[in-house]
Amino acid sequence: MEKGATQQPIIIKKKKGHGHGHHGGSWKVALADFMTAMMAFFLLMWLLGSTSQEEQKAIAGYFQDPGSEYVVGEGGADLGLINQDQPLKQSQSEQPDNEMASDKEANKDHDQEMTEDQVKKEMEKIETQQLEELKKQLETEINSLDSVFQQIKDQILIDFTALGLRIQIVDKDQRPMFDVGSANLQPWSSEVLNALAPILNKVQNKISITGHTDSTPYGAGATYTNWELSADRANSARRALLQGTYPEQKVATVQGMGSAAPLLVDKPNEPINRRIAIIVLKKAVADALGSGAGIDSNSLIKSGDPFSPSGTAPKILSPSEVNDAIDAESAQ
Repeated sequence: MEKGATQQPIIIKKKKGHGHGHHGGSWKVALADFMTAMMAFFLLMWLLGSTSQEEQKAIAGYFQDPGSEYVVGEGGADLGLINQDQPLKQSQSEQPDNEMASDKEANKDHDQEMTEDQVKKEMEKIETQQLEELKKQLETEINSLDSVFQQIKDQILIDFTALGLRIQIVDKDQRPMFDVGSANLQPWSSEVLNALAPILNKVQNKISITGHTDSTPYGAGATYTNWELSADRANSARRALLQGTYPEQKVATVQGMGSAAPLLVDKPNEPINRRIAIIVLKKAVADALGSGAGIDSNSLIKSGDPFSPSGTAPKILSPSEVNDAIDAESAQ
């Protein structure tokens, strides 16, 4: 270098190394995407391995046309979803209106029938419970020391029959309910029937009153027999119950059986056969007896109008036809 020449400085740049430090997190995102794709792939392989051939066809059809509402294929439907050998079942919207109406009506009638049957069984169950409770109340009252039933509790028989709850007041030797050969009640009999009335009225069921006699006949040529006597005694018992505030409209039948139904078949002359039987009827039995039911008088005339052009007069039915009409009306 010549003397007097300007010496320029020499600049040396050195890069400071960073070693193996942090290189950023972008690789983690890529790895996560890769792992997600692999998991989806293996999941798809597992699903395909566990599906049938028909289901695989349905899946393939979906990916071929993912925008359609239904998976369609040859013949208008994919074989993996619908077996084309069997006819398609009509949808409810495609059924004719008359068929839909008939189906709904049939289902409605079936449901209604089932409901009515269930209600009937429930009502019968409640009725049985009420009659059993009435029996308990009667037995409690009869065994009460201060009750009018106490003096004759051995003359009152209570049991269940097919008709309902039966209460029988029977005669005892030297202690009859009625005067001999008469329908006049003894004073104690009237008191018992008067006291029995409000207890029987605790249930809605109607009652039947039946009179019974022993087999001792009246004298030869008598026009008044055990049939009339038993019927009159049943009516005397009815009047005593009404006197005890029992409602008359809840009396279904009053009848006399004479000596036709003895309590002791082998001893028809025993005093116990002379009795009054009061049955608290089941509702079905009362209905079968026709209590409160009737028929339209027009049902007794088959047809015909005397003023009609044909001039056909009304035809009056025969007794057998009247019975048929009554049976038909009862069935309704």
